[in-house]
Amino acid sequence: MLARKSISALFLLVVAVLSFGSLAALYTRDVTVKLLPFDNKSELSVVIDLPEGSALESTAAVAQQVARVALSLPEAISAQTHAGTASAFNFNGLVRHYYLRQLPEMGDVQINLAPKAERDRTSHEIALDLREKLTALDLPEGTVLKTVEPPPGPPVISTLMAEVYGPDAETRRMVAERVRAAFDEIPYVVDVDDNYGVQAPRRRVVLDPSALDFYKVQESDALDTLSLLYGEGTVGYSHRGGERRPIPIVLSRDRSDRVMDATALSTPVPADALPGGRGVVELGDVVTLQDELTSFPIFRHNGIETIMVMGEMAGEFESPLYGMLASTDILDGLDWPEGQKPTISMHGQPQDTSAPSLLWDGEWEVTWVTFRDMGAAFAVALLGIYILVVAQFGSFRLPLVILTPVPLTFLGIMFGHWLFSAPFSAPSMIGFIALAGIIVRNSILLVDFIRHANPEKPLDVETLIEAGATRFKPILLTALAAMIGAAVILMDPIFQGLAISLLFGLLTSTALTVLVIPAIYRLAKT
Repeated sequence: MLARKSISALFLLVVAVLSFGSLAALYTRDVTVKLLPFDNKSELSVVIDLPEGSALESTAAVAQQVARVALSLPEAISAQTHAGTASAFNFNGLVRHYYLRQLPEMGDVQINLAPKAERDRTSHEIALDLREKLTALDLPEGTVLKTVEPPPGPPVISTLMAEVYGPDAETRRMVAERVRAAFDEIPYVVDVDDNYGVQAPRRRVVLDPSALDFYKVQESDALDTLSLLYGEGTVGYSHRGGERRPIPIVLSRDRSDRVMDATALSTPVPADALPGGRGVVELGDVVTLQDELTSFPIFRHNGIETIMVMGEMAGEFESPLYGMLASTDILDGLDWPEGQKPTISMHGQPQDTSAPSLLWDGEWEVTWVTFRDMGAAFAVALLGIYILVVAQFGSFRLPLVILTPVPLTFLGIMFGHWLFSAPFSAPSMIGFIALAGIIVRNSILLVDFIRHANPEKPLDVETLIEAGATRFKPILLTALAAMIGAAVILMDPIFQGLAISLLFGLLTSTALTVLVIPAIYRLAKT
């Protein structure tokens, strides 16, 4: 290889093409990008959302169905259902505001799994199986079930989340409906939901002013009657002593009786608006009933009104990036009314809401910030290494030669992640950054030997060969020591990416460094 400069140049070209070409695995999605891989925990939960206005009994019935399906899994030990009240929430539930889930249509099922050592499947594999089994349930229309796993890192409201902004509520809902439809088309986007739901039917009781005047009924009497029928009031307390909290005595009708029917409309109302009046009329004589839909809830993010469309990733791709790309392609292919197509932003909340816009949030926001900051840290590390080597060797060009083998780690890192079907994650990036110091050390060993091998005579090919042969053993021992340490965590679900980067990055870079550095010297110095 060092016999002729043309062969050295060809070798360097091939190495460069292979090293940088290996990054194409990210483009072809043979290696995916994800913030953190799924951890193997001993618990799962299923969050239940029935249509707004559903009865508590309906929520409890759905929770029981989900619990029976969960307990059919061989790894499930127990399940606890909650309907109309919040369960004991963890850190993930704190971020997702599960403690606020107090409405009758809300419920969840907490599932305890066998210890990791006593089961063959990971909690993520169990969650995928459970999600598939739950699709066979006969549920009320509009019910959404979400299989929730404890996150391995910072929790977010939803893995895939689109925040829709716009000039008015109707425009935002129109865009959100199309975004949700796009999510539904993607096979690896599951548990799709939004934060505005559906409008529940309600019945409004309206006082008829002309009837009140005709029957001589005071408005306050009619309102007091409605309050007694459908409200509740504390009339006293039962004191228990012992500094215990007293028990309130509440006067109210049974919940099943609080309906506006013929019986309620026949409730007597005093007709004593005039002095001396002693008459009574029925409630139905002075009120009218109006059936209508409830209004949509209003959500704000940093004071700006928004609608959130949420989904989880499961199946072929489990990183929100690929759900975002697929959704963007679908949205770009739709026919939008003029001026209604949203502007898609990858980062940063829009301040101008005069036109529709879509902001990708959720796990992507954490991914963006994490890789951005680690990339900046890596650049600072390279700059520090460059300055250190300049101070050592007194040359501004020589550090560039020493840093050349750093990209050689790409080939091993991409191959290792492809071999283990592992995503390139934040721990993988940490391993890549850590490799820079090890690889630079190997380069310095070679360069230092070449510079001091025979300073009295011009550099020749024999010196380059001797440098590679002499320094190969300490370089190899250093690499093997680091690789053995990395192999210990190779099967860890969270730090596997770190181990792959160190193990396979060292494997390729160590083998190539002892060849690349002499080849560069062959071209430039001999």
